[in-house]
Amino acid sequence: MPIASLDEIRALVGTDIGTSQWIMVDQTRITAFADSTDDHQFIHVDPAAAAQTPFGGTIAHGFLSLSLLSRMAADVMLAPDTLRMAVNYGLDRVRFITPVRSGKRVRGQFTLDSIEKKTPHQLLTRHTVTVEIEGEIKPALTAIWLGMIFV
Repeated sequence: MPIASLDEIRALVGTDIGTSQWIMVDQTRITAFADSTDDHQFIHVDPAAAAQTPFGGTIAHGFLSLSLLSRMAADVMLAPDTLRMAVNYGLDRVRFITPVRSGKRVRGQFTLDSIEKKTPHQLLTRHTVTVEIEGEIKPALTAIWLGMIFV
């Protein structure tokens, strides 16, 4: 996670702070997610059956795509130089727009919407995130991601 001063981070409110590296979403990752969540719906884990659907093959779970935000954020979300800890606070307006087909790559584009002081040592951040699919016009998902930063 890139490091910056709180003043530098506040100066970026309202701007695009960056785009993550591409992440491969292959069948191994999809199957591992299915195993860890006990969601083995055939559209995720059965290539032959999924090939008969409009998707033409297996697709990632929407929650798998969403869970990759943490990895994407490591590339671009700025951490204050006084950071002690950061935790997820929640998500607003999550929309799954386009399924991520097995074998596709995704990346996250982040905009810092706001930083709100909650206590002298807690800051609530709000980022708008769009997860793009390589070679696709429409994104996989959009979300407003809330984080609590302890400084």
